[in-house]
Amino acid sequence: MTTTETPRVRALATVSDAQVQALADLLIDCVEGGASVSFMLPITRERALAFWRKVADGVARGERVLLVAEDDEGLLGTVQVVLDQPENQPHRAEVSKMLVFRRARRRGIGALLMQAAEDAAREHRKTLLVLDTSSAEAERLYARMGWQRVGVIPGFALLPEGEPCGTTFFYLALEARG
Repeated sequence: MTTTETPRVRALATVSDAQVQALADLLIDCVEGGASVSFMLPITRERALAFWRKVADGVARGERVLLVAEDDEGLLGTVQVVLDQPENQPHRAEVSKMLVFRRARRRGIGALLMQAAEDAAREHRKTLLVLDTSSAEAERLYARMGWQRVGVIPGFALLPEGEPCGTTFFYLALEARG
């Protein structure tokens, strides 16, 4: 990426077909790059589109917040805040599918997305966030941002090519601002 423009992060109230297409490109890029984000290789475009259409439906129903990072060249990354939780857990949300295009990494986009996810959770009166990751790079980001590491479950998931990988669980207690 040649731009030095600061990315913008925004929540999508609705998800257009063009946005679904761009999000599918992002998911495919991440899975093909080895990210363990629930999908196996080969990932088809149809599978990626179906996933994002399901996410768009959840956004429309108010079950999740879909945040995107963009610049003038287009989509750079995304993260979701899953608001819809069991009735005995109305205070918490789950951070899910934090994805950044490989070409856009190491620009602080992950941190911008995570801060926006925390802010969105606060706006929805959530006081606890949870997430899991198999990425050592993501683990470092979450730790820098104050997330608490709970532990690792070995062999919890598979990498896209089929080899088992451990998954690390994190939580963040949110404090109200201002």
